[in-house]
Amino acid sequence: MPQSILQRRLVDVSERLKRIRAELAVTEEQCLFLEEEADLQRMRALVAETPLADVEARDARRHADALARHRDSLRVTVRELVHEQDQLLDRISAELSAR
Repeated sequence: MPQSILQRRLVDVSERLKRIRAELAVTEEQCLFLEEEADLQRMRALVAETPLADVEARDARRHADALARHRDSLRVTVRELVHEQDQLLDRISAELSAR
């Protein structure tokens, strides 16, 4: 594969990695907040002992769990992009060494 294509792909992967890492940082902060909120709602439900409080606690937990799944998928994407980036760098390096 021509080196210019490899370099272009490397730039694309690097840019995607930068964007995903930024999104992951924000998502991790939001996860912390939603986890705290879910715990608070659970405590309120225990004290209130009302059906509405239970519903609010379940909703808060569902939101926290959904965001945690999104965070986990972002982490997987980061690992995949880092792996792809490493492979591209290895191929570029091998081609430069072969010259």
